[in-house]
Amino acid sequence: MSLWLVRAGRHGEQEQGALEHSVVTIGWNEFSDLSNIKTKDELAEFYTRFYPTEKKAKIINAVGQIWRFIREMQKDDLVALPLKTQSAISIGKVVGDYEYKELATNIKHIRRVKWLKTIPRSAFDKDILYSLGAFMTVCRIERNEAESRVRKLLEEGEIGEKGGKPEITEEVIPTDIEESAEDEIVKHIGANFKGHSLARLVDAILQAQGYITKVSPPGPDGGVDILAAAGPLGFDTPRVCAQVKSSSSAVDVNVLRQLQGSMSQFRAEQGLLVAWGGFTARAMQEARGAFFSIRLWDQGALLEEIFKYYERFDDELKAELPLKRIWALVFEE
Repeated sequence: MSLWLVRAGRHGEQEQGALEHSVVTIGWNEFSDLSNIKTKDELAEFYTRFYPTEKKAKIINAVGQIWRFIREMQKDDLVALPLKTQSAISIGKVVGDYEYKELATNIKHIRRVKWLKTIPRSAFDKDILYSLGAFMTVCRIERNEAESRVRKLLEEGEIGEKGGKPEITEEVIPTDIEESAEDEIVKHIGANFKGHSLARLVDAILQAQGYITKVSPPGPDGGVDILAAAGPLGFDTPRVCAQVKSSSSAVDVNVLRQLQGSMSQFRAEQGLLVAWGGFTARAMQEARGAFFSIRLWDQGALLEEIFKYYERFDDELKAELPLKRIWALVFEE
């Protein structure tokens, strides 16, 4: 059995549909049903009729991805879908052969899957994250026993470190450098800002935004880790209650409701719930109904705020979280 990377559009435009309909999908929606194509050469000929002016290397790359999706992927294989809406990766099991079925205008070529678990990116080892950062819609992740290690993560909630250089057994594929760098930063924060220290990091962001804050001491906090308010003395609005969860487990809707209760107790207009392990689908759904009063930050959202306000952090915190902005060449294909 194999582990496959299958993306849901460059910007995650097919992500919600893939999760809702329990499928993985690829682009190339201009193509009709590919079920009758029996060989890779036949697929290449079909592809070239649509794109006669494309360069040979791009044709080989695209045809290889499509062929793997419609023919090489097998039932019971695992698929990894890196999410754009969360700092997480959804893992599923393939349960069906290739089908052509229009589930949405941008979802037509599908493989049915059973989604097993959505796991924070920080739970994966660096080499697997590196492989999943490939600039490909579909590719097989094989080296360093990736498939068996991800199965272990599903079963036991942990993943065994495996030495060696991370590799991908496909064509030479550029990796998303920005995504890989962010994964390194997430790993550092997870290792060095555990427990109450994560609240300290969130507090630094709120102070950089101009709030006057008060952080609860370590230990039971009564549902509030940070109180924040505007104005020189912290007497102005908006008033914010922040709850910070550093556990690797997804936060459920009960924690969200607890925060809403704390907001009422402290007469705060706004709430911030930070969860290092992300959120359950139900918590995210209920938070959408409270859009104008509550914000959810997972690993990815927290990282975005750190990048916005890092220059305003004090030197001590910068020493604990040393970051440097760099420029890198962007691979478009």
